[in-house]
Amino acid sequence: MNVVKLELARGLGRHLRAGHPWVFRKALEHVPKIPPGCVVDLTENGKFVARGYYDPHSAIAVRVLTRDPRETVDAAFITRRVRQALAERQSLIDLTDTDSYRLIHGEGDGLPGVVVDLYAGWAVMKLYSAGLTPYRPLILEALKAGVPGLKGILGRDEVGRDDVDEDEGRGSGKMLFGQEAPEQIPIRERGATFLVDAWRGQKTGFFLDQRENRYLIRRLAKGRDVLNCFSFSGGFSVNAALGGANSVFSVDLDPDAIALARENFTRNGLPAEKYDFLAADVFKIIQSFKEEGRTFDLIILDPPAFAKSQRAVQAAIDGYASLNRQALGILRPGGLLATASCSARVSPGDFMGAVREASFKAGVDLALVEERYQPPDHPVRLQFPEGKYLKFYVLQSV
Repeated sequence: MNVVKLELARGLGRHLRAGHPWVFRKALEHVPKIPPGCVVDLTENGKFVARGYYDPHSAIAVRVLTRDPRETVDAAFITRRVRQALAERQSLIDLTDTDSYRLIHGEGDGLPGVVVDLYAGWAVMKLYSAGLTPYRPLILEALKAGVPGLKGILGRDEVGRDDVDEDEGRGSGKMLFGQEAPEQIPIRERGATFLVDAWRGQKTGFFLDQRENRYLIRRLAKGRDVLNCFSFSGGFSVNAALGGANSVFSVDLDPDAIALARENFTRNGLPAEKYDFLAADVFKIIQSFKEEGRTFDLIILDPPAFAKSQRAVQAAIDGYASLNRQALGILRPGGLLATASCSARVSPGDFMGAVREASFKAGVDLALVEERYQPPDHPVRLQFPEGKYLKFYVLQSV
């Protein structure tokens, strides 16, 4: 591949040398007309700083692949990164009775913009930059060569807009290699079974980043009345029921997600008719519970991202405070609130501040008993704090 040299604006090379993988268009002195995916060398005063790929359609003009001038960006390079990620997964995460995990986590694995989730032998791939399009065949070959027992690869490409960092993930999938994935892929997670809609479901079809937190809920739910808000396909709900919850009430606005949650209960030997499912607005349901005087021992809040752009951050923080305040209004004394945020632009400090404000306004004293972030298959490089998006706190009413 031909390499184009791009000069950085004065003083910006320091961030790249430290390990940050993004270069915004305004950080470049001059941008020639070059095609998406073109390999570029970023220089400062003519000296090499980093090498990456170019995206003419994004505010992030270059995503860095290496800071080693001796490394060529080719098939061997991508294969090395895929194999390294796989080795790290196998050494760092507990795959006991678990067959699904994130194989490639973009910037965290040195392949910015590339996400690949493995579901029981099927890889589901999303490329988040037009600059990655020329590399798709190389990534496919690297997956085929590097992943043992690979059944097939399903593509779910959706290039996001410049001002948005979380996509809705609703585009239909396309088989790129191997045998066709079933409409719903059955996976195993800590002994539980879930059906994943990898073709049309949100993101790649399931939220693997909450795996360890779902297992935590299984341990905490025994003998409790549980309310799972924004329940999606029932991951937390199934675990609560498997953990011996007294009752489980699942609420999600999407009727298809509620239908899949019911099916997931049945798959796990849990009679769906013994549990409550409702396709409705979470905020309205919480209000109706409060009016009825209905309360719960464990409330789970796992909403979609509230801040999808920088402009929305303050509104998101206010939204988290409001949601948690309302939930605390129906939490029993001594009960547990498990609350999450997947908004990358809302920092852990800001999210905790929103929960603290909710506690104050609801007149409920809370003690933090668990504080969690992303699991090891969603690594965060220290020089890329933007990658630390998931916050998950368990608090007890005291």
